[in-house]
Amino acid sequence: MRSAVPLFCTLICLSLPTTGRAEQFIADHGVATQAVLRSIPRQYIDRARNTLHIAYQHTSHGTHVAYGMFGLPQFRSGDDVLFAITDGGPAVAGSLDFHDYALASYHAPGEDASDLSRNERAFIQATRNFLDDPANAAINVVMWSWCSITGHNVRGNYLPGMQTLINEYGPGGTRIGTGPGQRATPVTFIFMTGHAEKNNNLGSGHPRDQARLITDYCRSHGYYCLDYYDIDTHDMAGNYWQDAGDNGDSDAYGGNFYIDWQNSHLQGVDWYPNRNEPGGTITYGAHNTQHITANRKAYAMWWILARIAGWNPDSHDSTGDTGIPSSHGAGHCPMAWTTLLLNN
Repeated sequence: MRSAVPLFCTLICLSLPTTGRAEQFIADHGVATQAVLRSIPRQYIDRARNTLHIAYQHTSHGTHVAYGMFGLPQFRSGDDVLFAITDGGPAVAGSLDFHDYALASYHAPGEDASDLSRNERAFIQATRNFLDDPANAAINVVMWSWCSITGHNVRGNYLPGMQTLINEYGPGGTRIGTGPGQRATPVTFIFMTGHAEKNNNLGSGHPRDQARLITDYCRSHGYYCLDYYDIDTHDMAGNYWQDAGDNGDSDAYGGNFYIDWQNSHLQGVDWYPNRNEPGGTITYGAHNTQHITANRKAYAMWWILARIAGWNPDSHDSTGDTGIPSSHGAGHCPMAWTTLLLNN
């Protein structure tokens, strides 16, 4: 196994979260750790868990977030309460209300809205149809996922499509109000980058450059983003492996950095098994042979949800139950209802 060369170290330093507005909205590898999760003040986890109602649509790679969130309640003592979650059915008091595979049936005629990659703009009308349905009036978080992001028109379809939905359903949006055909609850849309592809990340239209388009847009507009690509390509020490795939495999590393880390750390202390539903069967995220990838994406997701619930990581009094201060950048962000469009 080879160690990261100095060039990688330089890249790592450039990619680590810093204080200030430029980095406060991106949930990358720097926040996708158990230490950061445990540093979030409990009041914000509680607020997110008790007020957010999530609908999620995805195919394979989108399971990383869902399976990670479903497994987290059985990680450590108290997590069954702190990160309680349901999947489908009526909301349960004290649990995060999560609805997996919720939006595909709302597609426009002749379109496939299984994920963001099938028909690139199908998610727009499917989201409208879903949010306009009175049966979904309680939903305030919607997540979509890509399959592969390679070759898709992020600049021409995804970014303007997301902005259209924000303009319509975000706070003050044209479809938010109390009149006929309007929705009472505003929505905050969260962006996501695409998963890494082994030896295929670089160049225009490929995962790294597509991720830059999305994260740059989010930084410039102040939108949240769950950065799949960044999490996939950084090991637990923060080293960047630009040839890595979505499972921690890297020729430059000389193996699988996530499997190596999992095998050298303790289950139930450092990592936990992911599950296919709350309290369900232990399973890896799709295309994974280890649990760390989905663990980290669940941590990143909860970081975003806590931010939406009003947590400011830069605040001096923002310490969790462990008393560990958070050093990750974030400015003030009022609590808002959320729609999360995830990239697979």
